[in-house]
Amino acid sequence: MTKGIPAQRWRYIIPMAVVMYILAYVDRINVAMILPYIDKSFGLTAADSGFAAGIFFVGYMLLQVAGGYLASRWSARKVIAILMVLWGITAVLTGFVENRTQLYIARFLLGVFEGGVWPSILVLLATWFPQHERARANGLWITCLPISAVLMAPLTGWLLSFLTWRTVFIIQGLPPLIWVFVWWFFIADKPSQAKWISPEERAYIEQRLAIENAAKGPSAGFLAAISDRTVLALAMACFFWMAGFYGFTMWVPAVVKSFSHGGGSLEVGLISAIPFACALVGMVVNAAWSDRAMKRQPFIAIPVIIGACGLIAGQMVHTPGLQLFFLIVAAVGVYCPYGPFWAVPSAILRSEISGAAMGFINMGNLGGFLGPFAVGYVRSETGSGFAGFFLLSVFLFIVAGVAMMLGSDRRAAKVRAAEAKPASMLAQPGD
Repeated sequence: MTKGIPAQRWRYIIPMAVVMYILAYVDRINVAMILPYIDKSFGLTAADSGFAAGIFFVGYMLLQVAGGYLASRWSARKVIAILMVLWGITAVLTGFVENRTQLYIARFLLGVFEGGVWPSILVLLATWFPQHERARANGLWITCLPISAVLMAPLTGWLLSFLTWRTVFIIQGLPPLIWVFVWWFFIADKPSQAKWISPEERAYIEQRLAIENAAKGPSAGFLAAISDRTVLALAMACFFWMAGFYGFTMWVPAVVKSFSHGGGSLEVGLISAIPFACALVGMVVNAAWSDRAMKRQPFIAIPVIIGACGLIAGQMVHTPGLQLFFLIVAAVGVYCPYGPFWAVPSAILRSEISGAAMGFINMGNLGGFLGPFAVGYVRSETGSGFAGFFLLSVFLFIVAGVAMMLGSDRRAAKVRAAEAKPASMLAQPGD
């Protein structure tokens, strides 16, 4: 936040976006808590459970580019509202599946409808927050992920203690169908459309973004953007990061259950929330450091290395306290890169093409299929989770290596020079 400039954007856009994506993320991750109960109905193996968790990401990649493109060229607000209705309906219908095939289809469709939301919200944030604020804006918004885990793992466990898994799916699918009305009436695509923003704040944002966009030069078009080496590297990093990220998050309840000696669903949910609460704090701090240093690469690479070490070390200890400690280390490591990582594309690409490019990068979420499935498959074949978690750590080390190579890109220096212009150099309202 810049001294002397009104900051209503932080009070309106971020909280609305956080609540919206919490509702999306809950419908995505509640399956980790619910799968053991579905198993009793459908007789799922560990590999089946991993497939049910992972098939979401096959659907998730389909609307990435289209969603980002429509958000940039049409309206992020409208794209998200439409998708909110569709994913809410799909989440409710998951409570009515009758066999594993229908479960797979429901999870696939849920991925399709949630797929366009991520690049769309990144486009929205990029129209409200200049580059020197963007890692913090991204980081604060993405706190919705650990918040979801902190709140919803215990809530889902509590609901499962007295409701059927079908009813839990239905209950947790309804809130998006309500929140869409709040979203529609309070969110604006850009400052010029918002009634609640002051003229000073509107002018500040628009002038800052104009300076940044001019520093990036003319748009080379979508095909040139997705063939750009930095964009390709980010997509590769995203794939392996999501493989490690979701491989870890989807199996946290199972790991907690193993060292809690078969604790009840509420106990498992409460313990599972602890690593994510710590990750929330780490995300905010890491994003703030990244903005302050105006560097991205080390704030991506160092956390994932820490996360990888946490995954490996957690498999080599056998006391519950140490196992929980290393779960916390791993959670902090895999969550912290979000703010800096997603500040990179909008720093090097013009606004009219950055949405589609970010959607392309986010297709790396297909790694979210690989991670859970690999862990489930290895557990089925070996009866141990060590090899699966070691594989996840390898994925994270790859991410660190790719992230550090991004430092060779010189275009960001020109944009950073534009961002570094003091506020006094900007035209004031009415000038």
